[in-house]
Amino acid sequence: MPEGIKDKVAIIGMGCTRFGERWESSGGDLMVEAFTECIEDAGIEKKDIDTAYWGACFPMQGLSGLPLAQLLKLPFIGVTHVENYCATGTEALRAATYAVASGAADIALALGVEKLKDTGYGGLPAMGGMGGAEALLMPNSTAPGLFAMMATGYFSKYNIPPDQGKRVIGRVSWKSHQNGVKNPKAHLRREVTMEQIVNAPIVAWPLGLFDCCGVSDGSAAAIVVRAEEAKKFRPDPVYIKALQIAISSGEEQIYTDYDYAHVETGYRAGIRVYKEAGVKNPRKEISMAELHDCFSITETVTYEDLQFSPRGRAGEDIEAGFFDLEGDLPVQPDGGLKCFGHPIGASGLRMVYEMYKQLQGKAGPRQIKDPKLGLTHNMGGFPPGNVIAVCIVGQ
Repeated sequence: MPEGIKDKVAIIGMGCTRFGERWESSGGDLMVEAFTECIEDAGIEKKDIDTAYWGACFPMQGLSGLPLAQLLKLPFIGVTHVENYCATGTEALRAATYAVASGAADIALALGVEKLKDTGYGGLPAMGGMGGAEALLMPNSTAPGLFAMMATGYFSKYNIPPDQGKRVIGRVSWKSHQNGVKNPKAHLRREVTMEQIVNAPIVAWPLGLFDCCGVSDGSAAAIVVRAEEAKKFRPDPVYIKALQIAISSGEEQIYTDYDYAHVETGYRAGIRVYKEAGVKNPRKEISMAELHDCFSITETVTYEDLQFSPRGRAGEDIEAGFFDLEGDLPVQPDGGLKCFGHPIGASGLRMVYEMYKQLQGKAGPRQIKDPKLGLTHNMGGFPPGNVIAVCIVGQ
């Protein structure tokens, strides 16, 4: 059995740009901004980095390591471009972590970036317009439409009246907006009421405007070293306890028993990440989480896939405030995708950045009391066919 990477690698520096409509900045500007904060936080120089991995998903597929190496003027080291849908940022961190854990590198950089606003990209264009297999299999599909099917599937399976279900998922968005107001790096920083959320224009029923995350620009970066070396750089490093990526096998789309009320890949990734981290009771042991809230129903279902809530009962926890900033297991303390938007290649590292700051006690007005373990979760694709990345970090 693989022994995993628990406590073999530590994060000693991170950087994150303000996310939003960054018309004044190029993608390269955002990369430099995140990288500059990152190495200053780590207390190192560029010449200290042995290898680097960077991620960007759209529209930069197929790029080499050259853009990162040239923009940051790295010292002729190995640089690799990675891409894995919405898990791209976490994939860059995984590669850097494995490089250090294996002994192939002493200090490694992971960076994710996306500049989507300039492209005009949004969530409503048919997925078939992306070309490839999507054009053949899903020519009329949209992201809101596919996740709306998850919402109706979830309501149906657990006999949740539509009006009640809409309020439950609406409260997920309400909670995130409450948190995002406190974060100066978030894109959307305005409180909204439950009435505004529930009565907002419908995008794909039951998902309204506030149930859907937006598009934005941003970048985030991390520096990792071997755990035993970490305190030579700083007194408060953050240790990687587990990092797992799982990919759908295709069976959810082949067989007719998929219920559209859960994400099988997410559940399987959760089991593996908890085993690697030594977590026995996620609901009690995980202090806080950043989940992939591309839509409010996605976050709702993920509570159950990651065993934070029993199957079919996430709504009870949502309405009880269990996942609020002052609750037992705060989720999206920084505002989540709902408030940051989703620059695809950057989101995974942005989530880890929040956990990093929280564990160091540096999250300001949104600081969680005495956190021990933080979890991040990314989902790329759609409910029955996806990429899932889950990372656990801690003190």
